[in-house]
Amino acid sequence: MTQIVLVGTEVPLLEGLAQSFGALGFTPMVAPTLHEGRELAAQHQPLIAVVSRVLAAESSAETLGIPVAPGGALVLYRVVGSQLVTLSPRVQRAVMADLTLPLERNRLMALVQHVGERARATGRDRGDVQEIGSEGQRI
Repeated sequence: MTQIVLVGTEVPLLEGLAQSFGALGFTPMVAPTLHEGRELAAQHQPLIAVVSRVLAAESSAETLGIPVAPGGALVLYRVVGSQLVTLSPRVQRAVMADLTLPLERNRLMALVQHVGERARATGRDRGDVQEIGSEGQRI
C-alpha cells in the first residue's frame, strides 16, 4: 500500500482527504504538527507528504526534514480564504505543487495518482520487489 502523510491543523479538511485517499487505495496518515509528521514519515516512508503552507513557512527546516520514498514528492496546501504566507526559496524549490484546498482537491488526487504510477513505472515502488539474476538482469 502506498503511504500518504497529511500534516496540518485543519482537521475536517485533512479527515476528508484521508477518506478520499483511503477510497483510492492509499494509506493516509494524519499529523497535526511537522514534528509528528516527520516521525510518522520516518516509520512509514510516504510517497507523498501533503503539508500546510502555514506550518511550512514557520519551520522550513522541519518541513524539508520529512522523508519521502524515492520518486515521492512534497506538496503544500493552503485553505481557501487564508492569508498567503511567504516561503523560503529552499522550500519553494523542494515542493512539487502548492494547492488551495478544497478547491483543488481533484488536482491533488490526480497528482498523487500520477506520482504513484511514475514510481511504479520506474521501479521505485517499495511494494515492487525485484530480484537481480547472476548476469545482472532483472528476473
